[in-house]
Parts: sequence; structure tokens; C-alpha cells
Amino acid sequence: MGETYSTEVKKEKAVLVAASFSSADSNRINEYLDELEFLAETLGVQTEKRFTQKMDHPERATYLGKGKVEEISEYVKSFKIDLVIFDDDLSPSQLRNLEKLFDCRIYDRSLLILDIFLKRAQTAQAKTQVELARYQYLMPRLTRMWTHLERQRGGTGTRGGSGEKEIETDKRNIRNQISVLKGRLEKINVQSETQRKSRSKIVRVSLVGYTNVGKSTLMTLLSKTVVHAENKLFATVDATVRKVVFNQIPFLLSDTVGFIRKLPHHLIESFKSTLDEVTESDILLHVVDISHPLYHEQMDVVNQTLSELGAAEKPQIIIYNKIDLVKPEEGETFEGDMLDYLQSKKLMNGKEEDAVFISAAQKNNIDELKRIIFLKVKQQHLKIYPNYLEPEFH
Repeated sequence: MGETYSTEVKKEKAVLVAASFSSADSNRINEYLDELEFLAETLGVQTEKRFTQKMDHPERATYLGKGKVEEISEYVKSFKIDLVIFDDDLSPSQLRNLEKLFDCRIYDRSLLILDIFLKRAQTAQAKTQVELARYQYLMPRLTRMWTHLERQRGGTGTRGGSGEKEIETDKRNIRNQISVLKGRLEKINVQSETQRKSRSKIVRVSLVGYTNVGKSTLMTLLSKTVVHAENKLFATVDATVRKVVFNQIPFLLSDTVGFIRKLPHHLIESFKSTLDEVTESDILLHVVDISHPLYHEQMDVVNQTLSELGAAEKPQIIIYNKIDLVKPEEGETFEGDMLDYLQSKKLMNGKEEDAVFISAAQKNNIDELKRIIFLKVKQQHLKIYPNYLEPEFH
């Protein structure tokens, strides 16, 4: 009998590292590491172990203290770990020093997110934006041990470098690529701007929120068209626009990339043209995963990112999603409908008319959501067409 060979691609093994420089409790640090593990999983990397350290401030040379670096190094070499992933960003010198000490590849949070975006991007605009952001981030961080540029060719493997000359050559190539990508992006942005102007006479609504809160599932429900959705971070990188009509009033609904804490600065800068769908919207639908233990913090991240984009003052509807996954707080008992329970908690942000509890997956309370969206859209529609006969929601 002939031999059989497995076609399964072996996953790279990683350890996760987080440092705490405040009074953050261990539960919060674990939540952060859960998110980091989810990011790693999205890239196809398997987490083997977590390391944490409480410190007053990061060490200038190695980010972590000497003892913790030695502990991680011993584990990495003993269990043949492929990469070490940090929950914070590392300076170029920290990256180089740690790579030498651990003798494996190092990822910081920004590089991990950039690689996921590169894997997820579909349109020419998104691909160009991510490549540009990635090159700008990598420029000062090239090392002799490995070259991130090889990852452009697929997979997660890398080749070894051949010294300082190769790094200088790579840097020169990066500068050339940055110049080419900027020129390409400028042309794409001009085309996108023309498209946006052509639909300026219609109300525009954008779904915004932390990554993986259910925006794409909600987009499918509201637009009645299939939009890609899966339980992975950044399932949506490209902006998706659909025309929707509620009671004879049309509007454009956009599903945009999810936000996340510590979103790389270069990524925000490069994605500003895609995020024009947000900045030029008339109404924002802020989707929140109310079942997440840190949902308040996630809301703050989204609002801070909207502020950076100059969109914080736009009319918002807060959509508390995933109510089917919520459990009563510890020590509380509740019998009855979860919707009644949540509304009794008065989590409506002080503006009940601008907030709603739903489950997009279970289609719970969607009619109420549509009613609230309709009222907001009608207000904006009448600003564009003041003589329009007002329809009622039914």
C-alpha cells in the first residue's frame, strides 16, 4: 500500500505577552489576552502559553524585566515556539533586542493587526491602504533574522536575512513601494470621491462598532442581502454599501471595518479614505456587544476613534446587540424576558429614543430597531427634500 500524506497545514505556535503598568486587575489583563489570542487565531496561529508582568514602566531595551525575558526565552527554546506576540507596540530597538534573545520572530500588536488586515482585504483600495500602512510601520523595524516582506507572498513562513546590506536593500525597496502605493491610492481615492458625490442626494447611514459585535449580521438583516459574516475579528475590512428602503424612504447603508483598542496609527491614516463612509454619513448606528464583559470600554474605543475621524458629533443610534448571550449579574436572579431585564437596568445612555436592545442572530426586537432608524432617516431626508410628504412607519 502506498503512503498517505496529510494535507493539513501545520499551525505556527505562539506565546502571548502582556505587561500591566497600572492597577488593572488580573481579570482585565486576561480579557485583553483573550482578544490577543483571538487576533492570533484569526491569522492562523495557535497560542501555547501566556506570560504577564506587572511593572511601573517598560524597560527601555527589552520592554520586560530581565527575569521575565529569561523565563520566556527558556520556554520558547524548550518548546520550539515560532513567534512571541506582545499586546503592546515595541520600539525598533526593543524588537531587535528581543529577537536576538528569543531566537524567534516577534510580533507586536500593530504588526499582528496589519497582517490580519492584509489577509482580509478584498478590494484594490483596501489592499493598497493596508500595504501602505504595513510598509510604513515596518520601515524602521527590519532586522537581520527575518524579513516581513516575504509574508506578502503568502503563508506565515519567512526566510533568513543575509546581513545589514540586505536590510538596506529592503529599506530602499520599501521607500520605492511607499511612493508607488501612495500614487496608486491617490488615483483610487479620486475615483471613490466621484462615486460618493454621485450619491450625495440620498441619506447615508453607517454601521460602526468594535470588531466582532455583529455589524455584518445586522447589515444582512436590514438590507436583505447576504453580507459576509463570521466569528472572527475583522471579518469586514472593505466598506460594503447597500441601498435600503423603509416605507418609501431610501437610504444607503454602509458596513465598515470594526474598530479595536490600540488600532495602529498608520492603519487609521491609510484607511481614512475608506472611513469616509463614516465621516460623510448622516447617521451612525453604533453596534455594541452587550454580552461582552468590557462592552463599556469597547464603546469608549469606538467613540474615541470617531473623534479622531471628526465624526463624534454625528447623530447616533446605540444598538445593544447579542442580548441572547447576556446573563444576569452575579448575585441577581431574573425570571422572564431578557429584553425586559436589560431595559430595567437602564443602559440606554440617557436617550431611550436613540438606543435599542436586539439580537441580530435571533432577530429579536428588529422591528423596533427599524422603527427607530426610520424616524432618524426621515428627519435627515426632510432636510434634503423639505417638501416631501411625510410617510408614517408601519
